[in-house]
Amino acid sequence: MKCPYCGNIEDKVIESKQNAEGTAIRRRRECLSCHGRFTSYEHIKETPITVIKRDRKIELFDMGKIERGIRKSLEKRPVSEDQIQNTLQTIEDEVYKKSKQTSGISTEELGELVLENLFRLDKVAYIRFASVYKKFNSVDEFVSEIAKLNEK
Repeated sequence: MKCPYCGNIEDKVIESKQNAEGTAIRRRRECLSCHGRFTSYEHIKETPITVIKRDRKIELFDMGKIERGIRKSLEKRPVSEDQIQNTLQTIEDEVYKKSKQTSGISTEELGELVLENLFRLDKVAYIRFASVYKKFNSVDEFVSEIAKLNEK
């Protein structure tokens, strides 16, 4: 650590303290040359989660996009805000867990994760989301998905 007073890079740590959130460490240091004291902070730099799109493009994970899609599929459905928030939190936790194992998460994995959670939450919302996610083009695709739903 470079001393802000004399520029020397040799110092000793006098005191270390973690902040209340546990996201940073504050260190009091003393320069071995001029004996000036200064503070340094260490922060964890998290790697952002990436999403691998179907066309192989990569973009940053945006929980807002997931939330908008889920809320759109749940419009006028008897689902409470608490249930929605719990579902969103579950999805976000799973995404973070999966992203630690790989360099990113594919849109297929992400879509399936959302579908699993919507299936447990509301079957109509599940069909609505599936119709957009799976790009249904005909009534037959709706009927086929509803038949799969009934089998589950």
